[in-house]
Amino acid sequence: MSHKIVRRPQVDDSHLPTSLPPFLKQLYARRGVTETDCELVLTKLLRPETMKGLSEAAVLIADAMAAEKSILIVGDFDADGATSTSVCMLALKMMGAHKVDYLIPNRFDYGYGLSPEIVAVAYSKSADVLITVDNGISSIEGVAAAKLLGMQVVVTDHHLPGQSLPNADVIVNPNQPACEFASKSIAGVGVAFYLMSALRAELRQRDWYKQHHINEPNLGTLLDIVALGTVADVVSLDANNRILVNAGLKRVRSGRCRVGITALLEVAKRSPEKMVAADFGFAVGPRLNAAGRLDEMALGVETLLCDDMMRARRMAAELDGLNQERRELETGMQQEALKSLQQLSLNEDDLPWGIAIFQEDWHQGVIGILASRIKDRYHRPVIAFAYAGEGEIKGSARSIKGLHMRDLLERINSLHPGMITKFGGHAMAAGLSLKADTFEQFKHAYDNAVRDILEYEQLTGELLSDGELPTELISLDTALTLRNAGPWGQSFEEPLFDGVFRVVQQRIVGEKHLKLLLETPCGTLMLDGIAFNIDLAIWPDATIQQARIVYKLDVNEFRGNQTVQLMVDYIEPL
Repeated sequence: MSHKIVRRPQVDDSHLPTSLPPFLKQLYARRGVTETDCELVLTKLLRPETMKGLSEAAVLIADAMAAEKSILIVGDFDADGATSTSVCMLALKMMGAHKVDYLIPNRFDYGYGLSPEIVAVAYSKSADVLITVDNGISSIEGVAAAKLLGMQVVVTDHHLPGQSLPNADVIVNPNQPACEFASKSIAGVGVAFYLMSALRAELRQRDWYKQHHINEPNLGTLLDIVALGTVADVVSLDANNRILVNAGLKRVRSGRCRVGITALLEVAKRSPEKMVAADFGFAVGPRLNAAGRLDEMALGVETLLCDDMMRARRMAAELDGLNQERRELETGMQQEALKSLQQLSLNEDDLPWGIAIFQEDWHQGVIGILASRIKDRYHRPVIAFAYAGEGEIKGSARSIKGLHMRDLLERINSLHPGMITKFGGHAMAAGLSLKADTFEQFKHAYDNAVRDILEYEQLTGELLSDGELPTELISLDTALTLRNAGPWGQSFEEPLFDGVFRVVQQRIVGEKHLKLLLETPCGTLMLDGIAFNIDLAIWPDATIQQARIVYKLDVNEFRGNQTVQLMVDYIEPL
């Protein structure tokens, strides 16, 4: 699909430190960085007292520990859920909690969140206190069931609440009404980390550590897990999230990270010393997520909790195998989806504005990634459904800029009451369930709702570029500066540049990656470039001698040598 290249405008950067290179000052200013955001130090984290419910939750958990009550962490089956669960398990044990365990619903048997069915499992484990992590804000029935059975419930979540809140003892969620915590885009693992920090302070006030002859724990040792969950959940990297991710990356680079993360980096062939945020997103996160998608997320949690390197390596290898299986499943499903879309329409202009796709044999665990891939290909909001049994289908939705997916589902729900049996999520991603026999009806309602909100121009993929990089700045020094200037990620995008280059050489490497030798227009510089997953119907083509290229600057390492390389995001023959 063709993209529109939009260059970011020049902005005033005089408020930023003069110690920064001029090009970096401009890149930061365009991304809304203030002078105080430049220093990513833990002392600048948002204060915990502004997070509604945090101190009450800390008191409840401290009382439970003092009374030796049984505490059960109920997590979600994705990377954010696994990391949130791990942070709570490790922190509680470091603080001397003896009766603490976790439970992650299997997505195929129980579905998402604290359902009444998962509450029954928790009750059978004799849990006194339930702490939900990365879920619970929409679990109204589950919380009611737990209260009925005499359990205390602390909900910690970051998802957007519905019209009513669960009747939990305490709710900690920056997106709940009247919460003044400024980082609304914090991940579930960030909320869990804040809760554990508040609990540590509450126990300190009670003289708990002295009484129990334990050292007050350094929760900074958990920041590598916090960083992993934050990046893997693709939340916006606002200043607070960047501080958390940066601190976690520092632990990894200095060789002080958990053995489970080290083992996952090993199987992904990533070097801890050169770790960047994208490695959490593209190398570690998917392998962790594969457990929850295809099997039991407990395997992912155990990998993060593990402190024995040999065992961690065995589990990382198992996760790597699951991820490979997930990729193969996803590739097959993607081909089927594209084929059915091509049959639907020969002309891209005739495609639905909101794409809804369903096939009975698709795997529930992979529909989210499938929706994401189709969305990237057609630049339209996509919902992919899989059969969930008992006449119900489950959908995973991915949106595009300008369309708030959870609000859209709420709109459809109010226009067609009862069509959607349940839904929840964020602006860019959401989940829902329907009765299978209403799929066709839903498909039309969804397409119409998207047409009511979007303008046609919004269906054209936009690439936000930082403009043309002067030839003297296309260098290893610039690439290294940019690597260390992050962490880059969602809503704090890694700089993209664009320019016209002469194509000197082109060849396919792997199955569908295009290796390029490029020359700057003035002929002063030859550069290596690589474009992943290109359209084999267009490339390679010896008649193409010039192209407009949108790229990131990357450091290529080969046999100990570092060179600058262009990572091509988009290539347009001229």
